[in-house]
Amino acid sequence: MYIPRHNEETNIKTLQALIRSHPLGAWVTMGEDELLANHIPFLLDTSRGQYGTLIAHIARANPAWQLYSKTIPSVVLFQGAETYITPSWYPSKQLHGKTVPTWNYVVVHAHGIPNIIEDKEWIRESVRRLTDQQEGSQATSWKVSDAPSDYVERLLGGIVGLEIPITALVGKWKVSQDKPEADRLGVIAGLSASEEGQANIMAHLVQNGGFHP
Repeated sequence: MYIPRHNEETNIKTLQALIRSHPLGAWVTMGEDELLANHIPFLLDTSRGQYGTLIAHIARANPAWQLYSKTIPSVVLFQGAETYITPSWYPSKQLHGKTVPTWNYVVVHAHGIPNIIEDKEWIRESVRRLTDQQEGSQATSWKVSDAPSDYVERLLGGIVGLEIPITALVGKWKVSQDKPEADRLGVIAGLSASEEGQANIMAHLVQNGGFHP
């Protein structure tokens, strides 16, 4: 990923926080003769490895778990807030007109060689942990044990575990850091007035220089 210096985010806790808040990752690996891409929710275990370990599961019917590269690191892409930025928000547009549209976004790429795990108890525990992570914010939380045990056993038989020890964690925070202060303030005001879903999150990121989760 191309990252200008002013867009580079290196704080590990910030990168890990984005993964936790946007756990649906795009897992990309080299197959036999093509790239394989799958969108999978991940659990991040920060207690294992310098950057943490990604834990997930995929359908046994998905050929990726047999075709993935065991020698070339996979990359998992985690997309955070993203918004279109109109030059109409820049005061500099009125001064000299030398402005163009752009797109602000925050993204984390996690690299590592995957391991496939078929141990049923490992898979059961990883599913429980992922479920508990996502259900924690629900008014009425659902637990794996709420479903009939025979139903759960049948579903567990249809998935395999996926574990990716992270060997490189790369972050890009493109949040108007290269703009003069007046234009950044214009972006914040424009985003704050917008009804677009992620606008307020991006306004916060621009206001804080992008170096916060």
